[in-house]
Amino acid sequence: MYEGAVQELIDELGRLPGIGPKSAQRIAFHILDADAEDMTRLAASIQQAKEKVRFCEICFNISEQETCGICRDERRDTSQICIVEESKDVLAIERTRAFNGKYHVLGGSINPIAGIGPEQLHIRELVARLGDSSITELILATDPNLEGEATAIYLVRQLSPLGIKITRLASGLPVGGDLEYADEVTLARAFEGRRNTIAPSSSRG
Repeated sequence: MYEGAVQELIDELGRLPGIGPKSAQRIAFHILDADAEDMTRLAASIQQAKEKVRFCEICFNISEQETCGICRDERRDTSQICIVEESKDVLAIERTRAFNGKYHVLGGSINPIAGIGPEQLHIRELVARLGDSSITELILATDPNLEGEATAIYLVRQLSPLGIKITRLASGLPVGGDLEYADEVTLARAFEGRRNTIAPSSSRG
């Protein structure tokens, strides 16, 4: 344990995702050893991002305006909506250049252990968007892990009655992985091989 500000910095860094105690300590000492002007710019960048960045009013991707650049782009295909968990997934898919439609960012995935249910996600807003008759396909691009699969199954059950074609990215994506870590070729092939989804039949007592 260190004293005062140093330990507080380590503790705060340790709260970041993927940063363990040793990594937090290493980053903290890097900050202390770095040039003061560089760290001032870093702090200013963090503060500026928190002040300026918001969520798009349509798709909930990150944006500095009321709507994001993708939603404003009139060249995009409005007949397809790709449903992802987080904004970082939008970036991963955009790098593939395999998709030219619109997006909808759920803001996470269904995870009862973490207290995240459908009500905490942007599903209601998605349903509202589907009133647009130009939408002909929904592409489920949730992560291929337990939470992502549970979210996809829930969405299929809720959205199938609307009569819109629902597809799921192909199984070229590794099971248990995260979309953001998939390489461009794998993601592009997953789009090419996406399949129709079928709503699970409800069990009868």
